[in-house]
Amino acid sequence: MVETSNLESLASSIQAVASPFRGYLQDLYEQYKGVMDGAVADYIPELAIAKPESFGICVATVDGQVFEVGDCTSLFTIQSISKAFVYGLALEDHGREYVNSKVSVEPTGEAFNAIVLDEKTNRPYNPMVNAGAIATTDMIKGKGSTERLKRILDMFKRYTGRELDINVPVFLSERATGNRNRAIAYLMLNFDMITNRIDETLDLYFQQCSILVNSRDLAMMAATLANNGVNPITQERAIDGRYVQDVISVMLTCGMYDYSGEWTYRVGIPAKSGVGGGITAVVPGRIGIGTFSPPLDEKGNSVRGIKVCEDLAKDFGLHLFNGAKPDRDLEEWMNGRPADGAW
Repeated sequence: MVETSNLESLASSIQAVASPFRGYLQDLYEQYKGVMDGAVADYIPELAIAKPESFGICVATVDGQVFEVGDCTSLFTIQSISKAFVYGLALEDHGREYVNSKVSVEPTGEAFNAIVLDEKTNRPYNPMVNAGAIATTDMIKGKGSTERLKRILDMFKRYTGRELDINVPVFLSERATGNRNRAIAYLMLNFDMITNRIDETLDLYFQQCSILVNSRDLAMMAATLANNGVNPITQERAIDGRYVQDVISVMLTCGMYDYSGEWTYRVGIPAKSGVGGGITAVVPGRIGIGTFSPPLDEKGNSVRGIKVCEDLAKDFGLHLFNGAKPDRDLEEWMNGRPADGAW
């Protein structure tokens, strides 16, 4: 297993290898860095200070290659992207049947923070909306808040290959403005979807959303899922392989807020976005994609991040249901052998 302290030097040496794919990513970066559409999230005061010009693209492969351009080491809070991975930990803690008894997996056209449950079952619609995410966070095992938080941080370390920190000002800001999430939690308590440790679970939820990551982390997290739950660089297992399909299935159908249907139609890659400006996207068996750009569209997704993922899917035939031969072969471009010789 590669030690965490060696990850950066290993990634840098891999990155140094000449590759037409890196040139392709650089072209994408140059094409979209001037796009000024969208607005930085401001409903959480600390998020409003993000720099709109920040922009990073990173792609990691299941065999450990890393390609990055732009602000790939700039830190930002993971926000809703955490939901997919904590859902995976809840599955490991309790199994598919129990988790599904408390949280459904149905897409919803409602806003991510809607105070609404399924009318027939009283369950949250899926783990990617706030209600479902609070319910899965409530399931994380541990003796008290400290142990439960440590288990979540340890889980993210397995995905990224490095220790992650929490942005305390963002956590406090989320806690101070989190009354809507409190309303959601009490509604679920009424229907026995969560336990009565509401303050502890909400603090844990606000903390998981306040974890600091960068584009490279998001690419490595996605590549770990693409590699059936094993980190491609450290070779450490981050999630039981039995539950990888659960996580990426819900990412595909529910991961992009109420743009998820159109995302599946246009891009066709399991993904999760966050209002911090990040997107993590999984191409099973091949690559993980991580992008960062704070300006969001009206659905809450990164404007530049969507454009990058759309182009990658189109140019390399990455849509899960694509049956046509792509214009560019991804592996050939990554390994310096594009069929047409183009860089």
